[in-house]
Amino acid sequence: MAIERNEQQQVRLEKLAELTDSGFAYPNELPELVSGERVKEICESECEKEAENRTRFNLAGRLVAMRKMGKAAFFHIQDAQGRIQAYIKKDLVGEEIFNEFKTWDIGDLVFVEGYPFVTKTGESSLHVTKASLLVKCLHPLPEKWHGLSDVEVRYRQRYLDLIVNPDVRKVFTQRAKIVAGIRNFFNEKGYIEVETPMMSGIVSGASARPFNTHHNSLDLDLSLRIALELPLKKLVVGGIERVYEIGRVFRNEGISTQHNPEFTMIEFYQAFATYEDLMNLSEELILKLCDDIIGSRKIKFSGREIDYSAPWQRLSMLDSIHEVGGVDKKFDLNTLEGIHEAAKSLSLDKICEEKDYGRALFELFDQHVESKLVNPTFITRHPTSVSPLARKSSDDDRFTDRVELFIAGMEVANAFSELNDPIDQRGRFEQQMDLKAGGDEEAMSLDEDFLHALEVGMPPTAGQGIGIDRLVMLLTGSESIRDVILFPQMRPKASGE
Repeated sequence: MAIERNEQQQVRLEKLAELTDSGFAYPNELPELVSGERVKEICESECEKEAENRTRFNLAGRLVAMRKMGKAAFFHIQDAQGRIQAYIKKDLVGEEIFNEFKTWDIGDLVFVEGYPFVTKTGESSLHVTKASLLVKCLHPLPEKWHGLSDVEVRYRQRYLDLIVNPDVRKVFTQRAKIVAGIRNFFNEKGYIEVETPMMSGIVSGASARPFNTHHNSLDLDLSLRIALELPLKKLVVGGIERVYEIGRVFRNEGISTQHNPEFTMIEFYQAFATYEDLMNLSEELILKLCDDIIGSRKIKFSGREIDYSAPWQRLSMLDSIHEVGGVDKKFDLNTLEGIHEAAKSLSLDKICEEKDYGRALFELFDQHVESKLVNPTFITRHPTSVSPLARKSSDDDRFTDRVELFIAGMEVANAFSELNDPIDQRGRFEQQMDLKAGGDEEAMSLDEDFLHALEVGMPPTAGQGIGIDRLVMLLTGSESIRDVILFPQMRPKASGE
């Protein structure tokens, strides 16, 4: 089927056809290259020499701007490090090369050789002595990114976004450094990095709807993992006392500025540790990322400045409803009735339908407090009924030794002292199965192999998960999760779009 081309695309195709007829064959072998930034760095010292004695440099990149002046022209080349201005003159490069240069279009990938010089306006540039086309760009680039009417093109055609918007490349460069920083942090503390299966016949480790698939060879219905948790805890049972995995997780849920169906997280587990140890560890980790990669502990996000300075606030879920949510202490949140009365006073009447104490308390926190947690805050003592894998608190079995980290109203991390009592864990799984039978599609399945591992014996252990995408959002000041995932999930374009 023929592709419809607009006039500009057609002109570029005709240029390519002429080049092909003259022997152009998408050249591949190039001499050793340097970046434009490197040329700028040494420009001043090179310019102390006479022009004929200056070092010749080879550059390759994308043509992103051009200003023609008869027999000469200024143009900008963009490579992975940034942009550099180049100057080409017919008298220096010769008529053949200059005539070829005149056929170049914005977006073409080009090669140039030249020596450094400084323009009259003081800009470090490259004086071109040789030039050639590497790849013809057949689609005109957007002249001004802000002029695009469909902002979703940024996500659908990320390659255009990366070409036109240097800030986007910076975000993903920082993301790579953040992930590397996380990995280095745990490696230096003696953790072992592992990889666990992405497909399983058991849906467990979190409350979420899975994506389902089928293994043809084994004739098995499987699900993509919704968490990394259970396999990692099995490894702790096996004697790997400090273990982590950085991997993709898949949850069949809605899409928003904070949610993508597939996302990246790290889960780490440490034997003979408690959730309080992991609070200290995660605070240390994120502060190190702020210092080493971002260069500041105060970072703007969504119009607010987030202050990461230590120590971070630590509150129980119940206390946070009073202290952060401002709920009057006349409401006794230790009782279901008190929670219902507080919910009514806030016009959160739906919570009054909840008959389980823990779920009611969690909903009150979720709907009234979570969005108010701006600076990093650890919320501890989560109800047992919403924490099926966490150890019960020794002083009150309605609560668990669980903590979540909230920043800018978002949950960033979830940690707890692990439940290693196999009898209690079986009972919790059975409660989850009852919820699933009652229509709760996010309830967990019972994992017999995990229970068997617990019966073999898991040492006292603490584990934590951190959403890397959300952490990158916060540290880079990106307001949407789509801005930190190179290829976010998108709805297919309608016919004719």
